[in-house]
Amino acid sequence: MGIDFAPSIRSRLGIEWEIACVDHRSGELAPAAPELLSEFGAAERYPLVTSELLTNTVELVSAPHHRVRDAVADLVHLVERVGAVAEPRGVDLISSGTHPFSQWFQQQVTPGKPRYDTLIDRTRWWGRQMMIWGVHVHVAVEDRRKVLPIIDGLLTYVPHFQALSASSPFWAGENTGYASNRALMFQQLPTAGLPPQFSEWAQYEAMVADLTRTGVIEELNELRWDIRPSPKWGTIEVRTFDGIPTAREIGAVAALTQCLVEHLSRELDAGREVPRMQPWFVRENKWRAARYGLEAIIIQNAAGDERLVTRDLEELLPALAPIAEALGCAAELQSVREVVERGASYQRQLGVAAAHQGSLKAVVSSLVRELREGKPR
Repeated sequence: MGIDFAPSIRSRLGIEWEIACVDHRSGELAPAAPELLSEFGAAERYPLVTSELLTNTVELVSAPHHRVRDAVADLVHLVERVGAVAEPRGVDLISSGTHPFSQWFQQQVTPGKPRYDTLIDRTRWWGRQMMIWGVHVHVAVEDRRKVLPIIDGLLTYVPHFQALSASSPFWAGENTGYASNRALMFQQLPTAGLPPQFSEWAQYEAMVADLTRTGVIEELNELRWDIRPSPKWGTIEVRTFDGIPTAREIGAVAALTQCLVEHLSRELDAGREVPRMQPWFVRENKWRAARYGLEAIIIQNAAGDERLVTRDLEELLPALAPIAEALGCAAELQSVREVVERGASYQRQLGVAAAHQGSLKAVVSSLVRELREGKPR
Protein backbone atom coordinates (compact mmCIF):
# COMPACT_ATOMS: atom_id res chain seq x y z
CA MET A 1 0.00 0.00 0.00
CA GLY A 2 1.70 3.17 -1.19
CA ILE A 3 1.22 6.34 0.87
CA ASP A 4 2.22 9.55 -0.87
CA PHE A 5 3.51 12.44 1.20
CA ALA A 6 2.27 15.77 -0.15
CA PRO A 7 4.81 18.42 -1.20
CA SER A 8 5.13 21.11 1.47
CA ILE A 9 7.17 24.16 2.37
CA ARG A 10 9.75 23.36 5.01
CA SER A 11 8.89 24.29 8.60
CA ARG A 12 5.63 26.03 7.76
CA LEU A 13 3.11 25.30 10.50
CA GLY A 14 -0.57 25.16 11.34
CA ILE A 15 -2.32 24.83 14.70
CA GLU A 16 -5.60 23.17 15.76
CA TRP A 17 -7.19 24.29 19.05
CA GLU A 18 -10.07 22.37 20.62
CA ILE A 19 -12.42 24.61 22.63
CA ALA A 20 -15.12 23.48 25.07
CA CYS A 21 -18.46 25.26 25.50
CA VAL A 22 -19.65 25.74 29.08
CA ASP A 23 -22.82 27.16 30.56
CA HIS A 24 -22.21 30.68 31.89
CA ARG A 25 -24.11 30.13 35.15
CA SER A 26 -23.31 26.56 36.13
CA GLY A 27 -19.91 26.06 34.48
CA GLU A 28 -21.14 22.69 33.17
CA LEU A 29 -20.33 21.59 29.64
CA ALA A 30 -22.97 22.80 27.17
CA PRO A 31 -23.97 21.06 23.87
CA ALA A 32 -23.81 24.42 22.08
CA ALA A 33 -21.39 23.68 19.23
CA PRO A 34 -23.99 22.84 16.52
CA GLU A 35 -25.87 26.09 17.17
CA LEU A 36 -22.67 28.15 17.23
CA LEU A 37 -21.34 26.52 14.08
CA SER A 38 -24.59 27.25 12.24
CA GLU A 39 -23.63 30.92 12.46
CA PHE A 40 -20.45 30.30 10.48
CA GLY A 41 -21.81 28.19 7.62
CA ALA A 42 -19.80 25.61 5.69
CA ALA A 43 -16.18 26.73 5.59
CA GLU A 44 -13.88 25.43 2.89
CA ARG A 45 -10.82 27.59 3.45
CA TYR A 46 -8.50 28.01 6.41
CA PRO A 47 -8.61 29.46 9.01
CA LEU A 48 -11.89 27.87 10.01
CA VAL A 49 -14.17 26.76 12.85
CA THR A 50 -15.38 23.18 12.73
CA SER A 51 -17.06 20.44 14.76
CA GLU A 52 -15.49 17.68 16.83
CA LEU A 53 -16.55 14.40 18.45
CA LEU A 54 -18.84 15.96 21.07
CA THR A 55 -21.47 18.65 20.69
CA ASN A 56 -19.79 20.61 23.47
CA THR A 57 -16.69 21.21 21.32
CA VAL A 58 -15.62 23.50 18.51
CA GLU A 59 -12.23 23.22 16.85
CA LEU A 60 -10.35 26.27 15.61
CA VAL A 61 -7.88 25.64 12.77
CA SER A 62 -5.33 28.19 11.60
CA ALA A 63 -4.18 28.62 8.04
CA PRO A 64 -0.62 27.41 7.32
CA HIS A 65 1.97 30.08 8.16
CA HIS A 66 5.71 30.50 8.27
CA ARG A 67 5.61 32.29 11.63
CA VAL A 68 4.05 31.08 14.87
CA ARG A 69 2.65 34.51 15.66
CA ASP A 70 0.58 34.52 12.48
CA ALA A 71 -0.93 31.09 13.19
CA VAL A 72 -1.74 32.17 16.75
CA ALA A 73 -3.28 35.39 15.42
CA ASP A 74 -5.64 33.26 13.31
CA LEU A 75 -6.72 31.37 16.42
CA VAL A 76 -7.22 34.55 18.44
CA HIS A 77 -9.39 36.00 15.70
CA LEU A 78 -11.44 32.80 15.50
CA VAL A 79 -11.96 32.50 19.25
CA GLU A 80 -13.11 36.12 19.36
CA ARG A 81 -15.65 35.40 16.61
CA VAL A 82 -16.92 32.26 18.37
CA GLY A 83 -17.04 34.10 21.67
CA ALA A 84 -19.14 36.88 20.14
CA VAL A 85 -21.68 34.30 18.98
CA ALA A 86 -21.56 32.29 22.23
CA GLU A 87 -21.91 35.10 24.78
CA PRO A 88 -25.50 36.14 23.92
CA ARG A 89 -26.48 32.48 24.25
CA GLY A 90 -25.13 32.25 27.80
CA VAL A 91 -22.15 30.14 26.71
CA ASP A 92 -18.54 30.64 27.77
CA LEU A 93 -15.43 29.08 26.23
CA ILE A 94 -12.56 27.19 27.86
CA SER A 95 -9.69 24.97 26.82
CA SER A 96 -8.16 22.37 29.10
CA GLY A 97 -7.32 18.70 28.82
CA THR A 98 -10.48 17.75 30.72
CA HIS A 99 -13.45 19.55 32.26
CA PRO A 100 -13.04 19.69 36.06
CA PHE A 101 -16.45 18.28 37.02
CA SER A 102 -18.87 17.53 34.15
CA GLN A 103 -19.82 13.88 33.64
CA TRP A 104 -18.97 11.99 30.45
CA PHE A 105 -22.31 10.15 30.21
CA GLN A 106 -24.19 13.46 29.95
CA GLN A 107 -22.34 14.52 26.78
CA GLN A 108 -23.73 14.13 23.27
CA VAL A 109 -21.86 12.81 20.23
CA THR A 110 -21.99 15.10 17.19
CA PRO A 111 -24.68 13.66 14.86
CA GLY A 112 -24.31 13.01 11.15
CA LYS A 113 -20.62 12.08 11.27
CA PRO A 114 -20.13 8.41 10.28
CA ARG A 115 -16.54 8.27 11.54
CA TYR A 116 -17.67 9.39 15.00
CA ASP A 117 -20.47 6.82 14.98
CA THR A 118 -17.98 4.11 14.00
CA LEU A 119 -15.56 5.18 16.72
CA ILE A 120 -18.20 5.04 19.45
CA ASP A 121 -19.70 1.79 18.18
CA ARG A 122 -16.28 0.14 18.20
CA THR A 123 -14.84 1.54 21.42
CA ARG A 124 -18.08 1.75 23.46
CA TRP A 125 -17.42 2.75 27.10
CA TRP A 126 -13.88 3.98 26.48
CA GLY A 127 -14.94 5.94 23.43
CA ARG A 128 -17.72 7.65 25.38
CA GLN A 129 -15.17 8.55 28.02
CA MET A 130 -13.30 10.79 25.55
CA MET A 131 -14.44 14.00 27.22
CA ILE A 132 -11.04 15.48 26.48
CA TRP A 133 -9.51 18.37 24.53
CA GLY A 134 -6.12 18.99 22.96
CA VAL A 135 -3.96 21.17 20.75
CA HIS A 136 -2.31 19.82 17.60
CA VAL A 137 0.67 21.45 15.88
CA HIS A 138 1.53 20.59 12.25
CA VAL A 139 5.03 21.35 10.96
CA ALA A 140 5.82 20.81 7.29
CA VAL A 141 8.69 18.56 6.19
CA GLU A 142 9.92 18.94 2.63
CA ASP A 143 11.33 15.43 2.17
CA ARG A 144 9.45 12.24 3.03
CA ARG A 145 12.73 10.51 3.91
CA LYS A 146 13.08 12.82 6.89
CA VAL A 147 9.66 12.22 8.40
CA LEU A 148 10.23 9.03 10.39
CA PRO A 149 13.69 9.97 11.74
CA ILE A 150 12.30 13.33 12.88
CA ILE A 151 9.34 11.65 14.60
CA ASP A 152 11.76 9.30 16.38
CA GLY A 153 13.76 12.32 17.52
CA LEU A 154 10.64 14.16 18.70
CA LEU A 155 9.69 11.23 20.92
CA THR A 156 12.54 12.29 23.22
CA TYR A 157 10.60 15.52 23.82
CA VAL A 158 7.20 13.98 24.56
CA PRO A 159 7.62 14.69 28.31
CA HIS A 160 8.54 18.31 27.61
CA PHE A 161 5.42 18.77 25.46
CA GLN A 162 3.28 16.93 28.02
CA ALA A 163 4.53 18.77 31.08
CA LEU A 164 4.30 22.26 29.57
CA SER A 165 0.72 21.75 28.37
CA ALA A 166 -0.62 19.56 31.20
CA SER A 167 -4.05 20.92 32.12
CA SER A 168 -6.17 17.99 33.27
CA PRO A 169 -5.68 17.35 36.98
CA PHE A 170 -9.43 16.86 37.55
CA TRP A 171 -11.79 14.26 36.11
CA ALA A 172 -15.55 14.14 36.79
CA GLY A 173 -15.13 16.11 40.00
CA GLU A 174 -12.13 14.21 41.35
CA ASN A 175 -8.55 15.32 41.82
CA THR A 176 -6.74 12.54 39.95
CA GLY A 177 -3.25 13.24 41.28
CA TYR A 178 -2.07 13.51 37.66
CA ALA A 179 -0.96 16.65 35.87
CA SER A 180 -2.43 15.25 32.63
CA ASN A 181 -5.17 12.72 33.14
CA ARG A 182 -6.09 13.29 29.49
CA ALA A 183 -2.84 11.71 28.30
CA LEU A 184 -3.68 8.40 29.93
CA MET A 185 -7.38 8.53 29.04
CA PHE A 186 -6.75 9.10 25.34
CA GLN A 187 -4.31 6.24 24.93
CA GLN A 188 -7.05 3.75 25.83
CA LEU A 189 -8.35 4.00 22.26
CA PRO A 190 -6.95 1.15 20.15
CA THR A 191 -5.18 3.39 17.63
CA ALA A 192 -4.09 6.15 20.02
CA GLY A 193 -0.97 6.56 22.16
CA LEU A 194 2.68 6.60 21.22
CA PRO A 195 3.59 5.81 17.61
CA PRO A 196 5.62 2.76 16.56
CA GLN A 197 9.22 3.49 15.68
CA PHE A 198 9.85 2.71 12.01
CA SER A 199 13.19 2.77 10.23
CA GLU A 200 11.72 2.91 6.70
CA TRP A 201 8.62 4.44 5.11
CA ALA A 202 7.77 1.04 3.63
CA GLN A 203 7.31 -0.33 7.18
CA TYR A 204 4.80 2.43 7.92
CA GLU A 205 2.98 1.65 4.66
CA ALA A 206 2.91 -2.06 5.50
CA MET A 207 1.43 -1.40 8.94
CA VAL A 208 -1.28 0.83 7.49
CA ALA A 209 -2.06 -1.87 4.92
CA ASP A 210 -2.35 -4.49 7.67
CA LEU A 211 -4.66 -2.33 9.77
CA THR A 212 -6.82 -1.44 6.78
CA ARG A 213 -7.08 -5.03 5.59
CA THR A 214 -8.17 -6.26 9.03
CA GLY A 215 -10.70 -3.46 9.53
CA VAL A 216 -8.88 -1.71 12.36
CA ILE A 217 -8.97 1.55 10.38
CA GLU A 218 -10.70 2.75 7.24
CA GLU A 219 -8.87 6.06 6.88
CA LEU A 220 -5.33 7.11 7.70
CA ASN A 221 -6.43 9.81 10.14
CA GLU A 222 -7.91 7.11 12.38
CA LEU A 223 -4.33 6.50 13.57
CA ARG A 224 -4.55 8.90 16.49
CA TRP A 225 -0.93 8.71 17.63
CA ASP A 226 0.63 11.34 19.90
CA ILE A 227 2.97 12.21 17.03
CA ARG A 228 2.16 11.07 13.51
CA PRO A 229 2.89 11.68 9.85
CA SER A 230 0.16 13.65 8.15
CA PRO A 231 0.76 12.69 4.51
CA LYS A 232 -2.22 14.65 3.17
CA TRP A 233 -0.66 17.92 4.32
CA GLY A 234 3.02 17.03 4.07
CA THR A 235 3.52 17.58 7.79
CA ILE A 236 4.42 15.98 11.07
CA GLU A 237 1.55 16.43 13.51
CA VAL A 238 2.34 16.69 17.23
CA ARG A 239 -0.81 15.79 19.15
CA THR A 240 0.73 15.34 22.61
CA PHE A 241 -0.59 18.58 24.08
CA ASP A 242 -3.49 18.87 26.48
CA GLY A 243 -6.04 21.58 25.76
CA ILE A 244 -4.21 24.87 26.35
CA PRO A 245 -6.11 27.72 28.04
CA THR A 246 -4.32 30.71 26.51
CA ALA A 247 -3.07 31.89 23.14
CA ARG A 248 0.24 32.89 24.71
CA GLU A 249 0.92 29.35 25.88
CA ILE A 250 -0.13 27.95 22.51
CA GLY A 251 2.49 30.19 20.93
CA ALA A 252 5.11 28.83 23.31
CA VAL A 253 4.51 25.14 22.59
CA ALA A 254 4.07 25.78 18.86
CA ALA A 255 7.41 27.58 18.73
CA LEU A 256 9.11 24.78 20.65
CA THR A 257 7.64 22.24 18.21
CA GLN A 258 8.58 24.19 15.09
CA CYS A 259 12.14 24.76 16.35
CA LEU A 260 12.67 21.11 17.27
CA VAL A 261 11.45 19.88 13.87
CA GLU A 262 13.74 22.35 12.10
CA HIS A 263 16.66 21.40 14.38
CA LEU A 264 16.23 17.71 13.63
CA SER A 265 15.84 18.47 9.93
CA ARG A 266 19.15 20.34 9.97
CA GLU A 267 20.83 17.42 11.70
CA LEU A 268 19.71 15.15 8.88
CA ASP A 269 20.86 17.70 6.28
CA ALA A 270 24.31 17.61 7.88
CA GLY A 271 24.43 13.83 7.59
CA ARG A 272 24.14 13.27 11.32
CA GLU A 273 21.96 10.58 12.85
CA VAL A 274 19.04 11.79 14.95
CA PRO A 275 19.30 10.40 18.51
CA ARG A 276 16.44 8.11 19.49
CA MET A 277 15.40 6.37 22.69
CA GLN A 278 14.16 2.90 23.41
CA PRO A 279 10.34 2.63 23.23
CA TRP A 280 10.20 1.59 26.90
CA PHE A 281 12.02 4.80 27.89
CA VAL A 282 9.68 6.88 25.75
CA ARG A 283 6.66 5.20 27.34
CA GLU A 284 8.03 5.76 30.86
CA ASN A 285 8.72 9.42 30.10
CA LYS A 286 5.17 9.96 28.92
CA TRP A 287 3.81 8.46 32.14
CA ARG A 288 6.17 10.50 34.34
CA ALA A 289 5.19 13.76 32.65
CA ALA A 290 1.48 12.90 32.83
CA ARG A 291 1.82 12.08 36.52
CA TYR A 292 4.22 14.77 37.74
CA GLY A 293 4.07 17.50 35.09
CA LEU A 294 6.84 20.08 35.45
CA GLU A 295 8.16 18.19 38.48
CA ALA A 296 8.87 15.06 36.43
CA ILE A 297 12.35 13.59 36.41
CA ILE A 298 12.71 12.37 32.84
CA ILE A 299 15.01 9.99 30.99
CA GLN A 300 17.12 12.10 28.64
CA ASN A 301 18.71 9.62 26.27
CA ALA A 302 19.30 6.00 25.33
CA ALA A 303 22.00 5.75 28.02
CA GLY A 304 19.36 6.31 30.70
CA ASP A 305 20.62 9.64 32.08
CA GLU A 306 17.94 11.48 34.05
CA ARG A 307 17.15 15.09 34.84
CA LEU A 308 14.28 17.27 36.01
CA VAL A 309 12.30 18.26 32.90
CA THR A 310 12.53 21.97 33.72
CA ARG A 311 16.33 21.72 33.96
CA ASP A 312 16.39 20.03 30.59
CA LEU A 313 14.30 22.87 29.16
CA GLU A 314 16.73 25.41 30.61
CA GLU A 315 19.47 23.86 28.49
CA LEU A 316 17.31 23.22 25.44
CA LEU A 317 15.96 26.75 24.93
CA PRO A 318 19.34 28.49 24.41
CA ALA A 319 20.36 25.72 22.02
CA LEU A 320 17.24 26.37 19.93
CA ALA A 321 17.52 30.19 20.09
CA PRO A 322 19.37 30.63 16.74
CA ILE A 323 16.74 28.50 14.99
CA ALA A 324 13.96 30.51 16.64
CA GLU A 325 15.53 33.72 15.33
CA ALA A 326 15.68 32.27 11.82
CA LEU A 327 12.04 31.14 11.99
CA GLY A 328 10.79 34.39 13.51
CA CYS A 329 9.51 32.84 16.73
CA ALA A 330 12.14 33.93 19.28
CA ALA A 331 9.63 35.74 21.49
CA GLU A 332 7.23 32.80 21.45
CA LEU A 333 10.00 30.34 22.32
CA GLN A 334 10.98 32.49 25.29
CA SER A 335 7.40 32.21 26.54
CA VAL A 336 8.25 28.61 27.44
CA ARG A 337 10.22 30.09 30.35
CA GLU A 338 7.09 31.91 31.52
CA VAL A 339 5.17 28.64 31.68
CA VAL A 340 7.92 27.12 33.81
CA GLU A 341 8.18 30.17 36.09
CA ARG A 342 4.45 30.93 36.50
CA GLY A 343 3.21 27.36 36.45
CA ALA A 344 1.49 25.20 33.87
CA SER A 345 -2.31 25.10 33.69
CA TYR A 346 -2.64 22.04 35.95
CA GLN A 347 -0.74 23.90 38.68
CA ARG A 348 -2.88 27.01 38.28
CA GLN A 349 -6.08 24.95 38.38
CA LEU A 350 -5.01 23.19 41.57
CA GLY A 351 -4.09 26.57 43.05
CA VAL A 352 -7.49 28.08 42.24
CA ALA A 353 -9.29 25.09 43.76
CA ALA A 354 -7.21 25.32 46.93
CA ALA A 355 -7.87 29.07 47.22
CA HIS A 356 -11.64 28.56 46.87
CA GLN A 357 -12.24 25.73 49.37
CA GLY A 358 -12.03 23.10 46.65
CA SER A 359 -14.54 24.79 44.31
CA LEU A 360 -14.20 23.36 40.80
CA LYS A 361 -16.68 25.92 39.49
CA ALA A 362 -14.06 28.52 40.45
CA VAL A 363 -11.57 26.56 38.34
CA VAL A 364 -13.88 26.77 35.32
CA SER A 365 -14.35 30.50 35.88
CA SER A 366 -10.58 30.92 35.94
CA LEU A 367 -10.24 28.98 32.68
CA VAL A 368 -12.90 31.20 31.09
CA ARG A 369 -11.01 34.35 32.12
CA GLU A 370 -7.66 32.99 30.92
CA LEU A 371 -8.95 32.12 27.46
CA ARG A 372 -10.66 35.49 27.17
CA GLU A 373 -7.56 37.41 28.23
CA GLY A 374 -5.16 35.27 26.17
CA LYS A 375 -2.57 34.85 28.91
CA PRO A 376 -2.18 32.94 32.20
CA ARG A 377 -3.53 34.61 35.32
